[in-house]
Amino acid sequence: MSADTSTAVSTDTSTAVSTEVSTARSAFTALREQLLGAATAFAGGPDALSGILTGLVDDVDRALGEELEIFPVCHHSPASALAMTRRLREKQPKVIYLELCEDLRPLLEELRNCRLPVALQAFATELEGFPPGSGPLSVVAPVTEASAEYQAIAYALETPDVELVLVDRSSDHVFQWLPREPAGPAGPVAPGRTGEGTGEGAGDLHGDAVGVEVGDLRPRFAELEEHLLRHGKVRHWSEWWDQYVEQPLTGADHDTYRQAMALVGSLFRRLGPGGDRLADDEERERYMWTRIHEHLASSGADPAHCLYVCGAFHAVSTVPEFGLASGVQDYVVTPRTATRWLYGLIPSSHSAIEAQFGLAQGSVSIAAATWAKATTRGGVTPYRLGGQQGTRSRAKTARAARAVEPVPPEPVTDRLSGFLATPPALDGLDEAELRGWCVDIVRLARRNGYLASTADAIAVFETSILLAGLRNRARPTPYDFQDAAVTCIEKDVVPGRRDIRRLCEILLGGDRIGQVGYHALPPLARDVYDRLEPLGLDLSRRTLQRALLDLTVDPELVPCSDLLWKLRYLLPEDAVRPIMGTRRLGERPIQESWDIAIGRHQRSIIELGYEGVTVEQVLEQRLRRKVWEPRATAGTALAAVEDAILYLGGRRLTDELGNRAVELLAAERTVDDAPEVLHRIRRLLAHYRATQPDLPAWCEAFVTAGYAHYCTLLPTAFVDEDTGVRQVGATLGFLFGMESLALSLGCDRTQLELAVRQSHPEAPAKVALLWAARTQLGLLSQAELRARCDELLANPLVIPSFPLYLSGFVQALEPVPALAPFVVEVLSKAFARLPDPVLLPWLPTLITTLRRHALELVPVLVREAGRTFPGGLAELDAWVPPWERAAPAPAKTVRRAPGGPVAALLAGHPGACDAVAALLGHPVEWAAPAGGTAAGELLARHPATTGAVAALLAG
Repeated sequence: MSADTSTAVSTDTSTAVSTEVSTARSAFTALREQLLGAATAFAGGPDALSGILTGLVDDVDRALGEELEIFPVCHHSPASALAMTRRLREKQPKVIYLELCEDLRPLLEELRNCRLPVALQAFATELEGFPPGSGPLSVVAPVTEASAEYQAIAYALETPDVELVLVDRSSDHVFQWLPREPAGPAGPVAPGRTGEGTGEGAGDLHGDAVGVEVGDLRPRFAELEEHLLRHGKVRHWSEWWDQYVEQPLTGADHDTYRQAMALVGSLFRRLGPGGDRLADDEERERYMWTRIHEHLASSGADPAHCLYVCGAFHAVSTVPEFGLASGVQDYVVTPRTATRWLYGLIPSSHSAIEAQFGLAQGSVSIAAATWAKATTRGGVTPYRLGGQQGTRSRAKTARAARAVEPVPPEPVTDRLSGFLATPPALDGLDEAELRGWCVDIVRLARRNGYLASTADAIAVFETSILLAGLRNRARPTPYDFQDAAVTCIEKDVVPGRRDIRRLCEILLGGDRIGQVGYHALPPLARDVYDRLEPLGLDLSRRTLQRALLDLTVDPELVPCSDLLWKLRYLLPEDAVRPIMGTRRLGERPIQESWDIAIGRHQRSIIELGYEGVTVEQVLEQRLRRKVWEPRATAGTALAAVEDAILYLGGRRLTDELGNRAVELLAAERTVDDAPEVLHRIRRLLAHYRATQPDLPAWCEAFVTAGYAHYCTLLPTAFVDEDTGVRQVGATLGFLFGMESLALSLGCDRTQLELAVRQSHPEAPAKVALLWAARTQLGLLSQAELRARCDELLANPLVIPSFPLYLSGFVQALEPVPALAPFVVEVLSKAFARLPDPVLLPWLPTLITTLRRHALELVPVLVREAGRTFPGGLAELDAWVPPWERAAPAPAKTVRRAPGGPVAALLAGHPGACDAVAALLGHPVEWAAPAGGTAAGELLARHPATTGAVAALLAG
């Protein structure tokens, strides 16, 4: 459907609703007739244009004639905030209905403990009723001082007997009504909007939360917005709104403001493309009017004492439930899901609001400056919450509300015709203000490295006036001043971190960042602040602070150190960062140095508070979730065990996580996780052996289960093409490294021997690994292994693939570290014998392989090479590799003939033996007979003993 067709359909649907209203009332008859005449003259006859123009007037007439006063607003609009303040002081309503998520109402009381801007947040991680994988869910509603909603909130909370009712859909319904998109996180409520600019760190404070705003007012028809920007001679929508709506309505009276805002809302509604977004808005309008009807029926409030604050787009709604006299059965509100929602306040900023809702860079800061100027010069005292940080003392006068009886509503009069026909009142050039901007921007530019001077200030002043004249403006606006400053001062290269446009934003108010007060923080955040108090730092500051901890001199700082390490694990990297000191198994630092920026990451700490009451509870929950998630592996479970030992201590949690690691290991079907498993279980076993008398039961179970499991998977891993050499090497490392412990726990070494014998790899690197394993098991001698390698080097067909064998031998150092001398020998032979076309392309591969997969094996090779090669250059010329040295001749050994009658007979008749020796060609050397030994000579010198023994035997 084309845009024109959808517009006509939208017009037809609302014309029938407003026909009766337009005929019954005559306040806008003259304006309606004037627009009809203009449409007829322009189009040559009645057509869709006349229906649109008269429909605009009918919408305004219908909204203003409603019994319940509707106050249309635009989000973060100073004009809306000023009009709201004036209307609240004049009418003093008893009930205020506000377009905001109804479940955020309890948070409003905590705004008095914060420094604006802040955002109301609803957060959920445990989801029920939403698609799997769609969490966590987060909704934020930013609140600034220069907004109509804040004025209404402050009035309602500071004035006795005033009830504030939030009537918009709940946070749960926000996500229920979002389109089910399979990819990517949910974006803002206004889909398809792109930001016109982002500031420094824009969007960081809100994260990926869905933003809700009071009074979303922007053209939804791209061609309409482009047309307005082009003919308004502005760059972006925020500037157009400021020039053509914001400034003219700043000083307008109440009736003129309401009629003009309703007209703008009707214009954007009727010229919108329709579709799913319009249907979603109508659902929200039906929801809000249903809540209003329910409250009025239950409370019995007088509509004359009530005020409905909503966006101008919703003020001219055409849903059947619109109004108190609609006579339509109320909309059936769908129930919420069983999702458990958590609520809190998080800090916000002007740049985060701009990025969230697609506003121009600096537009919210300019709006805040406009609000401050208007309240100062216009004599309007805004409403502020008592005790709120950053409020001025004169806000105390706004606490006590005078008792005013509401004036009966006057008949609606046409203020719109005069407003549209009369040009805006000329606002004289405020030379003092503009001159101050020009002087200050030159001062800021010089501080940031620009070579600016007084002449540049004069040029910016004159150029601002010139640009305002070219754009048909009565006086220069902040946007004109920004453009003039960029034109006159900006250079080709920015000398510092900030350019002139950013400096203008700082000058006009800067990126103000809010803060959640201590008493509005969740219990976990307050606990963190209390436990870090011994450091003597102001954790609310957004600057980077350095903390020095001497744990030997000040033992009371040890709990602070423990907490900082836990926060290091849970928070983003920049929140707490150790400069000196580490935490590893078996190590305790004596001194530590920390960079702490908790104030800058206050939102992260607040969101931690949604998960638990203490940091330890959150850490324990995360470790449990880590090992029980569907993608958990044995390596991740062992990492969780190590983290539990480092940060929490105790045996209960570590035993639970360790048992889970045993289950995950037994369920694995590949050895892809073997390197991480091997390194982590080695560290844990070394830690337990050094700190405890016995190993935990789960460690023994892990070793025995791993030994049997990896023996089973080893033959498949050798032949599987998807399994890398490093994984197979780590598997063999686990089997050989844990063999002694596994055998002591009852495992059978035959399993390993059978697994090695059943392995028949084809890849050269895995073949080398298999040879190393067979050598370790005694199935292949080192001499045979050396002979096989020499055969490979002698075979010209195998030489191109020999580097792959070398890679396998290098990886074999993990399971067989005793093979290091042989690996050095093979590497030396390869460098000596391989041709350059083979060797040189392989060298980068060898270096990258060692760096990525065998970094811990390089020192082993270096030490062994240091023992093998000469230590000095002078010795190199005469040095001969050990494997090339001639083997020494074996020493002659003469076997002494045993004594006895046979030996004596042969010695007495040597002729036969000499003839046989001569026949075989072997020299004959006769040894002395056994009788001539030292024992025989001793017995011969002392015959008495032998004679006594003989006499004893004879008797």
